[in-house]
Amino acid sequence: MASIDLQNKTDTPALPRAWIPYGLRPWQALLWVIGLSVLGVFIIWALASNARLFFTTLLNSLTLAGLYFLVASGFTLVFGLMRNVNLAHGSLYLLGAYCGWVAGEHTGSWTIAVIVGFLVAALTGLLLQLLVFRFMQGQDLRQTLVTIGISIVIADIMLWIWGAEIYTFSPPRWMFGSVALPLVEAYPTYRLLLMVGAISIGLLLWLFLARTRIGMMIRAGVDDRAMLAAAGVNVQLVFAITFAVGAGLAGLGGVIGGSALSISPGEDTRYLLASLMVVIVGGMGSVPGAAIGAILIATAEQYGQAYAPTYGIVFTFVIMAAALAFRPQGLLGRK
Repeated sequence: MASIDLQNKTDTPALPRAWIPYGLRPWQALLWVIGLSVLGVFIIWALASNARLFFTTLLNSLTLAGLYFLVASGFTLVFGLMRNVNLAHGSLYLLGAYCGWVAGEHTGSWTIAVIVGFLVAALTGLLLQLLVFRFMQGQDLRQTLVTIGISIVIADIMLWIWGAEIYTFSPPRWMFGSVALPLVEAYPTYRLLLMVGAISIGLLLWLFLARTRIGMMIRAGVDDRAMLAAAGVNVQLVFAITFAVGAGLAGLGGVIGGSALSISPGEDTRYLLASLMVVIVGGMGSVPGAAIGAILIATAEQYGQAYAPTYGIVFTFVIMAAALAFRPQGLLGRK
């Protein structure tokens, strides 16, 4: 009888938590309820006051999320999967954009600009892996300090070469124009194509990591590099290719982002910060997590600028702080 009583006493503390979904604590569940209630009230008020502004901002959020995802997907490969802290990732974005602009101006082809932006950033990333990260594996602090210095040097070189002017791309004619949509009436065709392109690249990247032999090697090398090397795989070659692909995606995002917005000094810091927030919110090493994180960060930024310009940037940091408080490994990240 005594053992039965002890068992009952042991089980009783778990009973009050049985009704809480996903193992949330009562105060966490209360915060979720409050947050969703505030969000619901805001949506109802925004639709009632100006439905066109609400849906236009929603489309702007999705297109910006596509751009953030393009840049952050490369960052999640390098930072999330390979555990390399590359704070020069934003510089690769801007370098690819500038080099793509030069190629586009000399050839008159936007497609060549995209290819050159990808290749230049990929080659620079490959050099970083071979000359820097190869000798600092697992040394996070050294990687952070060294890549901050590299980003400053690259930014100054780009400022010296291209100056402080603002550059823009000229996409092909078939990308110009607008598409008639309900409530919004007309929306730029290029921005819609940006969303489609980001989704396509995200699916290809996920298939590359989850369904190909090289993707399996990358994931295995992160978990146990020594075992992968013992199996006869050239780990340095696999990681160099991964780093080049991640850096190339940043350069690709630079050309595409420069076509949708513009190219100017300071954009490297902006997209590095955005990539960090996307990876923190979505989860390191998760491509679907990067997509979700990009949507959340871009939505908070766009709606903040539309409805509360003074405090717009605060909302993105609130989302990041909430992710760190409730799920430090990110929404889809592994513990």
